[in-house]
Amino acid sequence: MINLIPKEEKKRMIMDFYYRLLISFLMMGSFVMLVAIVMIVPAYILSSAKNSEVNTKLETQKIEPLPLIGEQSLATIKDMNNKLDLVEKAEKNKFPLSLKVINAILLEKRSDIKINEILYQNDSVKGKSISVTGTAPSREVLLLFRQTLEDGPAFKNVDLPISNFVKGSDIKFNLNLVPSL
Repeated sequence: MINLIPKEEKKRMIMDFYYRLLISFLMMGSFVMLVAIVMIVPAYILSSAKNSEVNTKLETQKIEPLPLIGEQSLATIKDMNNKLDLVEKAEKNKFPLSLKVINAILLEKRSDIKINEILYQNDSVKGKSISVTGTAPSREVLLLFRQTLEDGPAFKNVDLPISNFVKGSDIKFNLNLVPSL
């Protein structure tokens, strides 16, 4: 197909197209800017109002004198400090004895003895006591375990009921200990 439009006219048409495109982009950009400004103005007004409100509250609080601490407040503070000190002291001394006892038992335990449970009780009437339950392969191993615990410095009294020796093998035992710590 033969193009009958002269070259000068073609150049002018291309330039007109670019001008229209530029004007369209400028109009679209200005419309977007107008919408953005309309959307931001209410938020700006609200934030400036809140800012001025906060500043007025701050100024009024600066002018007011600070209230003096009353005796009741001081008593409450002392009471809270005493309670916190009590809790902190209790937390510091919570586990050392039980850890020492468990370590003493586990260090004396032979590899063929299985310990299932270690119960630590601190009764105000009976005092501190430990109950160890587990299984031993034979009477001799169980007796050796009891004797090593008795000979050690960690326990004052080691009580192994005679009923634990009824069975000859795979003995389920219950050992009662009184710590010397």
